[in-house]
Amino acid sequence: MSGGKSLAETPITALKGVGDKFAQVLGKLHIATVQDLLFHLPLRYQDRTRVVPIAALAPGMDAVIEGEVRAADVVFGRRRSLLVKLQDNTGTLSLRFFHFTAAQKNRFARGVRIRCYGEARRGAAGLELYHPETEIVGAETSDRPDTLTPVYPLTEGVSQTRLRSLVQQALAMLEHGVTELLPTDALPSTLRYPLAGALQYLHAPPAGADLEQMAEGQHPAQQRLALEELLAHHLSLLELRRSHSAVAAPPLPGDASLERDFLARLPFSLTGAQRRVCAEIAADLEQSRPMMRLLQGDVGAGKTLVAALAALRAMSAGAQVAVMAPTEILAEQHRRNFCGWLEPLGIGVAQITGSLKASERRRQLAAVESGEAQLVVGTHALFQADVSFRNLALVIIDEQHRFGVRQRLELREKGAADGVSGRLQPHQLIMTATPIPRTLAMSAFADLDCSVIDELPPGRQPINTVAISGERRDRVMERVQGAVAEARQAYWVCTLIEDSETLQAQAAETTASELAEALDGVRIALVHGRLKPDEKERVMNAFKAGEVDLLVATTVIEVGVDVPNASLMIIENPERLGLAQLHQLRGRVGRGSIASHCVLLYGTPLSRNGRARLQALRQHSDGFAIAEEDLRLRGPGEILGTRQTGEIEHRVADLQRDAHLLPQVQRIAASAALTEDIRRQLIARWLQNRPRYAEA
Repeated sequence: MSGGKSLAETPITALKGVGDKFAQVLGKLHIATVQDLLFHLPLRYQDRTRVVPIAALAPGMDAVIEGEVRAADVVFGRRRSLLVKLQDNTGTLSLRFFHFTAAQKNRFARGVRIRCYGEARRGAAGLELYHPETEIVGAETSDRPDTLTPVYPLTEGVSQTRLRSLVQQALAMLEHGVTELLPTDALPSTLRYPLAGALQYLHAPPAGADLEQMAEGQHPAQQRLALEELLAHHLSLLELRRSHSAVAAPPLPGDASLERDFLARLPFSLTGAQRRVCAEIAADLEQSRPMMRLLQGDVGAGKTLVAALAALRAMSAGAQVAVMAPTEILAEQHRRNFCGWLEPLGIGVAQITGSLKASERRRQLAAVESGEAQLVVGTHALFQADVSFRNLALVIIDEQHRFGVRQRLELREKGAADGVSGRLQPHQLIMTATPIPRTLAMSAFADLDCSVIDELPPGRQPINTVAISGERRDRVMERVQGAVAEARQAYWVCTLIEDSETLQAQAAETTASELAEALDGVRIALVHGRLKPDEKERVMNAFKAGEVDLLVATTVIEVGVDVPNASLMIIENPERLGLAQLHQLRGRVGRGSIASHCVLLYGTPLSRNGRARLQALRQHSDGFAIAEEDLRLRGPGEILGTRQTGEIEHRVADLQRDAHLLPQVQRIAASAALTEDIRRQLIARWLQNRPRYAEA
């Protein structure tokens, strides 16, 4: 390494065996420098430091075996394979190879001693190793390693062997400098582990290292790096927030008389929580920097009304508002609510969804472009190229986790009018009825201000939740018959593991037919994702109008359906859904003043995890308590929807496991010891300058 460069500045091509072409392959793993390679950490480890006696092997165990070849034969079963019998002084084992050459077969001569490594599996004749790595034990046999063998994330064109070899070169250069960016006194005393030592340990743990502790991410070396990684992500979000604050937004002071007129027309008063949140939003909208606020509220807490008041403030200042929903059903429900509230005040509402006929779409687009439509409700169709706003100043996004982040960015880029000092950004209000646990909000939404509506409107009845085995389905049908006899309505939700709308539709159709045969005089309708939007709307309208007693549906009714007379919800196979989704489905009942019930009709046998989820749903009615339990049982990727958007990709840290580090992360981030240069280097080290759209 020349000129005293740090490893962050040393290109990967400085390593032996890395030319420009291979450097491009490593680039797919975000490895451009030697430091990037050192921070490309193992997924897990193999213990090749000790030979395991054959008798001690168990299925699923990775192990090094040493023994003598007793036989090697080509056998013909469903597939031709080479079967090698290996024996040590404790027992015998088979090695099986489906891909082999004559030369490989000849290596395994009777009496030859070999060492092999692989995973033991149950075979036709006892335990077998499939395609193990093998070497003949002789004078030139390499010594067994004295450290655990790392297994790295790979990409096409990179093998474990080659990557391990490069890491060994990089570890030999550690003394030249991986910069300690965190001052020692900023670290908690238990995590004052030297950075170079932590990297050395994690790439090459010594023989005898506690594999269980490392698998759980609890080794101090892992925790030291987890803290730094969480800090880098946190700093990147704060940076994003700063960049939002640096751009201008149109101040929206609002019109008090228009707001009073709006509230006077409502048949109810706002709850204290709604008033508090409205004040927080109003204070944001008066500023000349973009509001970035996450509005959380349980199902039925009145988020849409709060959004309408925010929209009214923008429109009274002569601006336009866009409301984006994830489904056409929810977009239609929002359109109706907003029309009911705003049209009496002379405010025009437009709708843009994918199912509009061409002529209607042209008419709606013209109303948006001219500014005649001050409020525009729609699905992802809102950010298509032909949608042009005259003066967009507020974007309201419902159920934010259902949209890819780029989609949200594209809507924001439609911007407001050109300001004096360049383009103005619209304000953003992001709503979710999926409560996000505090630990996740601290990390994943550090760039957003959070408001929580933690109070339900008066008169709401608690929902009684029971879990019943599918074997007692007849009793559940009797409950439906009884509810309909009392002029109540009910939902029957079908769930399927398969992510296929066709299969889900078939399951719902079958269930609807069975129920129609079993239930006498009950008017049954069916709604699923395969129906055309206008057909779906026709069915939903009939249900709302009381012309349908029992609505059989897939999970498409999870959001956006409000039928106060529906007081019974049956969810079939609830163990297949996450807690947050079950809580949302349950929230479709209990929307009136009638006592409501939710029946979880589970399949048997029920797994321990499934039992824990259903128990949590029965015990808790508070969405935040359910979200915390969902986080514990399923992890953050499911809750935030990041499996779709790839927003949270931690290499060492785990938001759930390492939540206890987040207060330290916030304290260090606020510390004066972190200069701008250190902040920049931390973000570059851990995010490797990848674009981060975190909750844009």
